[in-house]
Order: sequence, then C-alpha cells, then structure tokens
Amino acid sequence: MIITRLMPDGDLKKGIIAIIELNKIKSGAVICIVGSLNSAILRMSDGEVKAFKGPFEIVSAEGTVAENGIHIHIAISDKEGRVIGGHLCKGCIINTTAEICILEIELSLKRVFDPETGYKELVIDNEINE
Repeated sequence: MIITRLMPDGDLKKGIIAIIELNKIKSGAVICIVGSLNSAILRMSDGEVKAFKGPFEIVSAEGTVAENGIHIHIAISDKEGRVIGGHLCKGCIINTTAEICILEIELSLKRVFDPETGYKELVIDNEINE
C-alpha cells in the first residue's frame, strides 16, 4: 500500500497520477483521500463538468487505478457542511493537504472505451483471474 501526502496548491488528480507513475502501480484501488481543496472541477452524473470555489473539506474519495487511467469519485463539503460530489477532474487545487492511500492489486485492470456509455470503462483481464 502507498500512503503519501500531496502539498498545498497542487492539482489533486495530477498528483495522484504522479504517485502512480512514480511507484509503477499498474492496477489498484484508491481507498481514501482526506484533506482539503481551494477549488474543485467535477464531472456530474449527466456528464456536465462544473467548477466550484472553496474552501472544501474532502469527506470521501475512492476509485480504481488501471494500466491506462484512473477513475475517482470525490465528495467535498463547504463551510456550511453542504456536500457535493462527482468524478474527479484536473483542476482540483489542494488547500492544506491531501493524504492519499492507494492499494496495489494483482489483477490486471484496463480502461476500454465503451460506445454504450461514451466513457472508458473498467475491464478486468480474465487470464489473471482464472
């Protein structure tokens, strides 16, 4: 398991990708992220990308790491405790910290474009699972 911290003013998604590349993680699960953001860019369930001005607390985040991409959902709360969430996009700027736990797994995970959904979806290599 990789447990690390990203520093203020960095881009959360770019930082996670850098951690994965540095540690040569091919497949895994992002099991938690705690910290705070100054601003957030999230893709909503209808596909619309929205920008939010913080500060925010990261109250939940999880996702998958595949050989060719990551997929992370995040929930953030504002100073009133209102929570919004969505798909993590580049442009989420760290406020004070982002503590990240990534669990490397033995399965071979890949993201493959699915014409039905319009997104790259997770595919598990069956040869490794047998």
